[in-house]
Amino acid sequence: MPKSGKQNKFIFIGGPCVIESEKKAFDIAKSLKDITSSYPLYFIFKASFDKANRTSIKSFRGPGLKEGLRILANIKRSLNIPVLSDVHCPHQLGQASKVLDVIQIPAFLCRQTDLITEAARSGKTVNIKKGQFVSPYDVRYIIEKVKKTGNSKIFITERGACFGYNNLVVDFRSFGILKSFGYPVIFDATHSLQLPSAASGLSAGEPEFIIPMARAAVSFGVDGLFCEVHPSPSKALSDKATSLRLSSLNKLLEEIFKIKKALG
Repeated sequence: MPKSGKQNKFIFIGGPCVIESEKKAFDIAKSLKDITSSYPLYFIFKASFDKANRTSIKSFRGPGLKEGLRILANIKRSLNIPVLSDVHCPHQLGQASKVLDVIQIPAFLCRQTDLITEAARSGKTVNIKKGQFVSPYDVRYIIEKVKKTGNSKIFITERGACFGYNNLVVDFRSFGILKSFGYPVIFDATHSLQLPSAASGLSAGEPEFIIPMARAAVSFGVDGLFCEVHPSPSKALSDKATSLRLSSLNKLLEEIFKIKKALG
């Protein structure tokens, strides 16, 4: 895994929001590996084994802990790529830490001390998704919870802030504040464009802004991007309104690396 602090390579975290089936997850992971291999970046495959924070109880959540980890372990082994998933309860970490290279703390749970410290004790990299309700200045206290366990392998992911009802905005000053803490800062270019619960129990979104927002974040100097990626977003079983179409990923990467090159 990339070490905290200065990065030799740009980080790209990508994959479907949730594991929809073993074949689809594997096919997406392979496509992402093939596409990202042409760029000087560090690719981490992301897919959730359980989306426990869906708006509606009717929404698809995924295959669950045991089956989801089996699928992720197979992808990791077969494709030789690191994998990331989010955990929602401390009791999941015993099994999850045996498979995951990066343990993600969901935005809604970023202040749950027991979950954070248990994830940190695994010794794995912990990706903290800044809650939509949390000031970037207050992320220092979340970092302290991880470091208190002796683990300093931390990513911080910005995913927008609540702006009234059913809307998120990204305050780009947040990137500078978060970077001042000395850990890699990732921009979630897809979740940041959600319109939470704005579509009758589902989140709506504005995917047309994914690439422009990613370009802007890279120009600010973020250390990586996080993108939900799906071959057919309209058919995705979670976050279909904000997933990046798989066929658009190469365009996104081409553009951001042109910016990085221009910035030197």
